Amino acid sequence: MAKKTKTVYLCTECGNEYTAWQGQCSYCGSWNTIVEHKVAPVEEAAKDTRRRIGTEGRPVRLSEVGTHDYSRLGSGISELDRVLGGGIVPGSLTLISGEPGIGKSTIIAQAAGRIADKYGPVLYVSGEESEEQVKLRADRVLGTISDSLFIYPETNMENILAACDNIKPRFLIIDSIQTMYSLSADSVAGSITQIRECSNLLIRYAKNNNVPVFIVAHVTKSGELAGPKTIEHMVDCVLSFSGERDRDLRILRSFKNRFGTTDEIGAFRMTSDGMIEVPDLSGSLIENSGSEEGSVISAVYEGSRPVFFEIQALVTRANVGFARRTAIGISQNRLNMILAVLEKKAGLSLLDYDVYVNVVGGMNTGSTATDLAVALAIYSSFKSRASRRRIVAAGEVGLTGNLRSISNADRIIQEAVRLGYEAVILPDKNAVQIKETPKIKVFGASNISDAIRAYLS
Repeated sequence: MAKKTKTVYLCTECGNEYTAWQGQCSYCGSWNTIVEHKVAPVEEAAKDTRRRIGTEGRPVRLSEVGTHDYSRLGSGISELDRVLGGGIVPGSLTLISGEPGIGKSTIIAQAAGRIADKYGPVLYVSGEESEEQVKLRADRVLGTISDSLFIYPETNMENILAACDNIKPRFLIIDSIQTMYSLSADSVAGSITQIRECSNLLIRYAKNNNVPVFIVAHVTKSGELAGPKTIEHMVDCVLSFSGERDRDLRILRSFKNRFGTTDEIGAFRMTSDGMIEVPDLSGSLIENSGSEEGSVISAVYEGSRPVFFEIQALVTRANVGFARRTAIGISQNRLNMILAVLEKKAGLSLLDYDVYVNVVGGMNTGSTATDLAVALAIYSSFKSRASRRRIVAAGEVGLTGNLRSISNADRIIQEAVRLGYEAVILPDKNAVQIKETPKIKVFGASNISDAIRAYLS
C-alpha cells in the first residue's frame, strides 16, 4: 500500500519547518509567512537517482576530488560578462530580476542570440509570451536570427526538461520562474511550493549536464525578489536590473556571485534597437562641465572602474511647518547625519531650511565616499557660493567632522585627469599616498572645515 503524501509547513522567509500551521514563525519572527508544502513519500523520493555532483554517492576525501577547467562562455555583451566575473560559467544558475519593462527579457534575448551564433543551440523557454511576441523582439534587437536559437512557449517543467534532452542546449533561459509548474507539486504556478520545486529541477539539470541556466524572476512592489528567499541561496548568481522608467540608462548589479565579485556594475542604454552598452559611464552621467552653485562632482569605485556623477543640492527657506529633507539617490539617514555634522562642525543653521539632494542621472549610490560631495553641495547652495575650479570631492564624513579614507583613490584621480578636472579633494590619509601630478591639484583635508576651505580656494 502506497504511503500518503506528507504535509509540512514552511516559512517563506527563513525556510523553517513546522508540523502544523501557526501565525508567526518562531525562528525569524515573521507573521503570515508559513505555508503548506507537500513532501513525496520516502519510496517515491528514493527513486530519484539524479545527483548534483560526480561522486558515487559516498563521502570522498577533498584532496581526491578532481577539478575541471571551466572555460566561461562569452555572452557577446561585455558589460554583462563584466558583472558575471568574465563570462557565464557552465553549469551555473543565474537569477535576474527587475521591475516590469526595465529590459530583462531584451538583454537576455540579445545574449541568447550571440551565444547561439558562437557556441551552438540555445533554448529560450517563454512562459509569458508566445512565439510571435518573442520573434518580434528578436527581430528588433538581433536582426539576423541564428538557426541555433530555439523558442519554446511552455510552463510545464517536465516537458521543458524533455525538450532539453532532445535539443541538448548549450544555454537555457527560463522566462519567468513564476510561470513554471511541476506535476510533482500539488499547487498552482507561482506559489512558493512550485517555485521551490521548479528551481530544484533546474539546479539538478544544470549541474548534471553542465549547462548554464538564466532564470528571470519578478519583483514585489517594494522592489524585492518575489518568492521564497531560499531561491537566492540556491542559485549561483543573483543579478538586479534597475533604472528610472523615464530615463534610458539601465544599471546591472550583482548581489551574489559565486564566481566573481559583487562590486561590479554594468551600464546600458535602452534604445529601439535593444540594449546598448555604455563603457564610459562617468562621461555619460555628467552633463554639467562647469562649476555651479549647489553642484559637486563625486566618485565611487565600482568593481574595476571609477564612476563619476553629479550631486546637486538645493537649500531654501521653509515656508510652513517643519523643514523638509529629501534625498534621491542617497540614503535619507545618511543625509540627516551629514546635516547634523554641518550644523555642529561647520556652523550652518539649517533648522528653518528645506534641503533637497539629488544624484543626477538616476544613479543610486550606497557608498559613503559620496558624503563629502553631499556636504559641499549643501554648503555651496546655502552660502550661494561655488568653486572656481572644476573639482571632484570624495570621502566619508564621520560624526566628529573628520574625513575617513576611501579605497582606490589613485584610480579615481586618474579618471579625473582623463575627464579634464582641475582639482580633487580627498581625506588626508589618501592625499599623502598620492604621487604629485602636474595635471591635477590634490587637496588633502582632515575634516569638513578643511574641505570647505579647499573647495572655495
